[in-house]
Amino acid sequence: MKLSRVGVDLAKNVYQLHGIDRHGKTVWKRRLRRGQWLQALLDKAEPGCEIGMEACTGAHHWARELQSRGYMVRLIAPQFVKPFVKSNKNDANDAEAICEAMSRPHMRFVSVKSVEQQDIQATHSVREDLKAHRNAKANQIRGLVAEYGLVAPQTLLALRRTIPEWLEDAENGLTDNFRSLLHGLWNDLLTLEDRLKELDKEIEKLARSNEVTRRLQQLRGVGPLVATAMASNTAKADRWHLPWD
Repeated sequence: MKLSRVGVDLAKNVYQLHGIDRHGKTVWKRRLRRGQWLQALLDKAEPGCEIGMEACTGAHHWARELQSRGYMVRLIAPQFVKPFVKSNKNDANDAEAICEAMSRPHMRFVSVKSVEQQDIQATHSVREDLKAHRNAKANQIRGLVAEYGLVAPQTLLALRRTIPEWLEDAENGLTDNFRSLLHGLWNDLLTLEDRLKELDKEIEKLARSNEVTRRLQQLRGVGPLVATAMASNTAKADRWHLPWD
């Protein structure tokens, strides 16, 4: 009994596997814990077998593990798997749906990200989260000082410069208690700014160390931030051919 395709429904602790033969007949179903499923698959499926998974959390890691062992991995966006779920949604039906979706001749697959791409994407993700927190902190400050009759500037640069002036102005109506709160908020804002600057430097470093991002920055208007974002999110970026190649 040789497996042709295996659909794997990834979860936090328990993984569901659904395998079919070359005739499309279901010949193997297993429900295994995280620490068991990979070895069970290696024991059952020969290298070259197609393994399909939804492109969700952890999928790229497992895809690289399987590729290194000689398997052909197909990652599918969850929205493209959903139409193939035949009945109520559960792990077993999801694994079967993944296996079915893999067989479609015009199915669009997600390219497996390299570890380097994952590093870049993680850096961007953390940066975006910090940026959102920084903007939220600035808006919180604007809202709070407005209750004391102070009009906060709209730009972050001007706001950072204005807060020390408010803290030093003894005639602006701020209480000692609120001044203490505002000083803490100012420090929070500066800390977030410092973290963002650190990540910007890290992104510049990543952009210099990657051949694709170095080439992309030769395009007009493309800097380290855009170049690394493109390289980490675009399929087969290492195979791109730019106009001067």
